Amino acid sequence: MGTDRPRVVVVGGGFAGMYAVRRLAGAGLDVTLLDRSTTTLFQPLLYQCATGLLSEGQITSPLRSLLRRHRDVRVVLGEAHDLDVDRKVVTARRPDASTFELPYDHVVIAAGMRQSYFGHPEFARHAPGMKSIDDALTIRRRVLGAFEMAETLPDTEQRREWLTFAVTGAGPTGVELAGQIRELAMRTIEREFREIDPAEARVLLFDGGDAVLSSFGPALSRSAQRTLAGLGVETVLGVRVTDVDAAGLVTTASDGTTTRYDTRTVLWTAGVTAAPFLAAVARAVGAEPDKQGRIPVRPDLTVPGHPEVFVVGDVMSLDGLPGVAEVAMQSGRHAGSEIRRRIGEPDTPAVPFRYRDLGSAAYIGRGHAVLRFGPVKVSGLVGWLAWGAIHIAFLAGVRNRFATLASWLWTLAFHRRGERALTYGDPSTAEQPY
Repeated sequence: MGTDRPRVVVVGGGFAGMYAVRRLAGAGLDVTLLDRSTTTLFQPLLYQCATGLLSEGQITSPLRSLLRRHRDVRVVLGEAHDLDVDRKVVTARRPDASTFELPYDHVVIAAGMRQSYFGHPEFARHAPGMKSIDDALTIRRRVLGAFEMAETLPDTEQRREWLTFAVTGAGPTGVELAGQIRELAMRTIEREFREIDPAEARVLLFDGGDAVLSSFGPALSRSAQRTLAGLGVETVLGVRVTDVDAAGLVTTASDGTTTRYDTRTVLWTAGVTAAPFLAAVARAVGAEPDKQGRIPVRPDLTVPGHPEVFVVGDVMSLDGLPGVAEVAMQSGRHAGSEIRRRIGEPDTPAVPFRYRDLGSAAYIGRGHAVLRFGPVKVSGLVGWLAWGAIHIAFLAGVRNRFATLASWLWTLAFHRRGERALTYGDPSTAEQPY
C-alpha cells in the first residue's frame, strides 16, 4: 500500500473495529486493521459454541475474507503492545513475540475487553471466562467432560460434585449459559448415559445483585427468573464469589456469611476489564482510565489533547454508555465517519457521537427470551423469535447465517447438538478431559 495517502490504523477486529474499517474503506486512505486473531467473532453467540449448539466456524468469519474486496485495507496479525503518540506509531507483537511498528496519521483503538476476576487472577485457572473461542472450547470441554467423568465414578457424592455446574454473573451471558447447560442435560444427552441421569445435573447461578438481568428492568427480570426456575436453574443472589478452587467455590453474603459449594465446574461471566494495551494507551495520552481500564473520551470519541487518537467500543468511557454490541458498532462507524470528514473537510467542526439505543435481548431457554427496545418489553415466544431474527441479521457472512439457522432448526426438531468434539489444547493436558 502507498504511503502518500493518509494512514489509519485500526486496533481490533471486533464489532467496533470492523464498523470503523468498513466506513473508512474506499475513502482514499491507507487503512491497516491489526488484530490478534485471524477472524472476527460474533460474541453474543459464544455461549452456544460452548454448549455444542454451534461450531466456532459459524460464529466467526475470516477478516481477510470479509475485507478482500477493499484493496485499500490491509489486515495484519499481531497484538497491539504500545503506542507512541509523538512518533505516531503503534507497536505490535507477532505470534512469535517479535515486534513490528505501524505508523499512522489517525488511529482507532477498538481493542475490546477481557474477563475480570476482580483482583483474583488465580481464579482463572479453575473458572474459565467467556470472551474468546478458546474460552468457549475450554468450557465445552469442562461441561461435556464433567458428564463423562461422572459416568465412571462409583461414589454418589463424587458424582454429585461433577454433576454440579456453577456460573458466576447473572447478566445476559451468565443467564444464557446457565440455561443452555440445563437444556443440554435435559434434552440432548438425557438418554445417552447408562450410569447417570444427566437431567439430575444442578446448575447454580450466582450474582451479587438482587435480580437476574437487572439491566432489563423489573418486569423482564422477573420473567427471566421464572423461566430459569422452570428449567431447573438455581439462582443464588446477593452474594459475591470470594474463593474458587479445583473442588468448588465459596460465596460471601452482605452480612459476612460464607457458604461453600462443592462443584468441579465453575464458569465465570462476572465482570470485564480492558485489554493490557489500554494501559499503554492511557500512559501515552496522559489519560486516567476508569476502574475497568476504559479511556475517557471527548464527545467526538477522541482523546483530549490528541485529536488523531480515537477510542471506541467497550474500551471508551463516555456518558456511562454500556459495553454492548450496539455501542461498539455505532461508535466504530462514527469514528470512521469523523476521520473521513476531517480529511475531506478539515475546516468543519467535530461531530459529537450520538448513541441510539436499539435495545437488548437475552435468550433464556427454548421458546423463551427477553427483549427490550425503548419502552417496548417482550418475553416468551415473541421475544424468542425476535431474538433469533436479530442475531441472524447481525451475523457476519451469508454462509454463517444459513448455517446457524440450520443448526437451530435441527436442534429444535431433533434435540441434537452436533458440535460436541472436545479439544485439549496443550498436549501435556490431552489426557485430562476437564
